[in-house]
Amino acid sequence: MVHTVYKRANCLDGKGGVRVDQEYTYLNGLAELGVGGAHPGGFKLTQDILSAEHIGKKTTVLDAGCGTGHTAAYVAQQYGCQVTGLDHHQLMVEKARKRVRTLGLPVQIVHGNTEALPFADRQFDLVLSESVIVFTDMPTTVQEFRRVLKPGGRLIAIEMVLEQPVSQQKLAHIKDFYGVSQILTEEQWVQLFQKAGFPSIHSEKYDLQFGVQNVPDNPETLMFP
Repeated sequence: MVHTVYKRANCLDGKGGVRVDQEYTYLNGLAELGVGGAHPGGFKLTQDILSAEHIGKKTTVLDAGCGTGHTAAYVAQQYGCQVTGLDHHQLMVEKARKRVRTLGLPVQIVHGNTEALPFADRQFDLVLSESVIVFTDMPTTVQEFRRVLKPGGRLIAIEMVLEQPVSQQKLAHIKDFYGVSQILTEEQWVQLFQKAGFPSIHSEKYDLQFGVQNVPDNPETLMFP
């Protein structure tokens, strides 16, 4: 996997010597800034999608790659259901735990990896993944999502999609900036979920309305019942 790395250098002495004490990738930057909704379509898209779901108080929801817990907290507040958030980034987990604790929400925040989810088979009614899969070993993550879903459960994935051909140079720049190994077309996404055993796949393009929190290009909503 290719990473865009930024170096923070601290001066050691008056001679201008420096020491690199921390690396910054795209995900590290989100964690440091506490960004709550960096996925395509932003938080408005998440709200729109969830409003069409049948979520009740007994619904079990996994927010996989929950980041700072923005969506997990919203789902718990809005629907009063059982929510678990998971993220592999320790700083994200700490901020998510602080968020739900401050709000007094019974949301469990777990430190873990989507490629090896620390949950039993058939545990969740709904798995929500907001711009997460592309940063992982994608086939493994999707298979894990399938494993922890109950029969009839649903996966909602919001991911970047390559809508039109671009030069290899431009594609390399995009992958390098985000720190991902590949960007899939819609057809490739569908094939990925088919191979994981999802029997019904619905893909929907989101007509983005630009605003302060909604600036990515060509967002795509992928929902997999």
